[in-house]
Parts: sequence; structure tokens; C-alpha cells
Amino acid sequence: MAAVQEGGYNRVGKEYPYGAVDHARGQYVVGAIHTQTIEDLWSIFKRGIVGSFDNISCKYMHLYVAGFQFRYIDRQNPDIFGEAIKGW
Repeated sequence: MAAVQEGGYNRVGKEYPYGAVDHARGQYVVGAIHTQTIEDLWSIFKRGIVGSFDNISCKYMHLYVAGFQFRYIDRQNPDIFGEAIKGW
């Protein structure tokens, strides 16, 4: 992973895997790390919230994000429902 960590991501990098690109050095992709991934996820999240829910609670926002994250990560999985209920 790239060594660049700035701003609010300093704390995140201590608890979660984190990588960054350095646009100032002309980097836009470092292996699988690029800004498009997170931009895609937030775009899908925002469209999903506006298109599917009338109102969401800040108290449960992390659960909404987790649901969209799961669907984003497993979007190529033909049995995503089976994966979601596995172990229940």
C-alpha cells in the first residue's frame, strides 16, 4: 500500500487496511489502490439512499453503509443472497 496518509485518514489507517495515491506526484493508481473505488461506492450509496429510502437515521447510518458495501464488494457474485444468509 502507498505510504501517503493525510488528514482524517491517519486514524483510519491504524485500524483498517488503508492505501492512498499521491496526486501531487502524478500518481492516480498504485496497484489496486485508486480514488475511483471509493467514489464509485459513495455514488452508489447516495443514489441508493435517495432512490430507496425516504429518510434514514444517523444512528443506523453505519448499517446502511455496511449493506451497500456488502453489495458493492459482492456485485459479481451470482449467489449474493445465499452469501448474505450463510450461517443463519
